[in-house]
Amino acid sequence: MLRPKGDAVVKERVVRALDMGEACWCPIIRLELWNGAGGDRDRKALKDFERLLPELAIDNEVWDGAFDLARRARSAGVSVPATDILIAACARHHQVALEHADADFLQLEKL
Repeated sequence: MLRPKGDAVVKERVVRALDMGEACWCPIIRLELWNGAGGDRDRKALKDFERLLPELAIDNEVWDGAFDLARRARSAGVSVPATDILIAACARHHQVALEHADADFLQLEKL
């Protein structure tokens, strides 16, 4: 897995989603993971993911949803990275649950 020393609970959730065929990703997540890939093991895992995981499109509707979510976040005084806004908008658009361990997504879920 990509973070061998990472949180065991998070790793278990990811492994379970992969094993059950419920995992998917979108281009921005793919980019973030490739940007953090640290070695041959990470690169192999990401190439396997590219082959196996369905990819949710980030089309104009997703972008529009992200712009709207960003406006609502700013109005509510919530400041999160644009990448997280785009990921959340993509999950909402495709009506999939977002598996995360990031407080920024918890804030976005409230909007």
